[in-house]
Amino acid sequence: MAEAAAVVAESLAGYRARAARAVLEQVVLPGEELLLPEQEDEEGPGGTGGRPLRLNAGARSRGRVVCGPGLRRCGDRLLVTKCGRLRHKEPGSGNGGGIYWVDSQQKRYVPVKGDHVIGIVTAKSGDIFKVDVGGSEPASLSYLSFEGATKRNRPNVQVGDLIYGQFVVANKDMEPEMVCIDSCGRANGMGVIGQDGLLFKVTLGLIRRLLAPDCEILQEVGKLYPLEIVFGMNGRIWVKAKTIQQTLILANILEACEHMTADQRKQIFSRLAES
Repeated sequence: MAEAAAVVAESLAGYRARAARAVLEQVVLPGEELLLPEQEDEEGPGGTGGRPLRLNAGARSRGRVVCGPGLRRCGDRLLVTKCGRLRHKEPGSGNGGGIYWVDSQQKRYVPVKGDHVIGIVTAKSGDIFKVDVGGSEPASLSYLSFEGATKRNRPNVQVGDLIYGQFVVANKDMEPEMVCIDSCGRANGMGVIGQDGLLFKVTLGLIRRLLAPDCEILQEVGKLYPLEIVFGMNGRIWVKAKTIQQTLILANILEACEHMTADQRKQIFSRLAES
């Protein structure tokens, strides 16, 4: 055990202060520090003797750096907090900076403000519904957080119903709070999900993959059967097809596509299309 711990410590020490652009799409480990291109040392990209990524570099920084899931600000440093692949999204202006995050395969969801999620109503306490969203504690949902809801016109929400909504409050010091309306007071697709259909859970990485604009999986699934589908950023998917058999087939395909190659998916879709 001591030898294994020494190897891990030595590996982490060697990985510290690596250039962010040199490790994009590569696996990073908790405790690593990252460097921006303008902060790399003379050793070039990947050097380990430079300064860590500075988030308040002032005029030297060519753009704003935003750290997403898996990364944490510690003073003027950017630290990796979980294992996964480092991803980067360029800003629309193209002036450098952008968004950095760690893409990991995990099922535990941590509420984030603005996320659209699928929850299950577990209790009603006065004017507040308690909704299970898969986090460490249930979220609260007011009966006034529905389109057209008033004190006299209350929404028909029962314990056990599925709710599609978004977080307006989500931090470590406060209870998560959900709403089913947007900033204009419109439902915009949010609210109580129909009674029929099937709800199942997948990894958070698969959800982000399915919600990508150029996702081929959804295009192939849409050609297979007519369906209704709802994605929650908390790893829950609700799907409904014309028959129970088609619904189960679609759910099994979406659960298995995370570990299938493109060729394997094409073979499965071609067989189902012929049947």
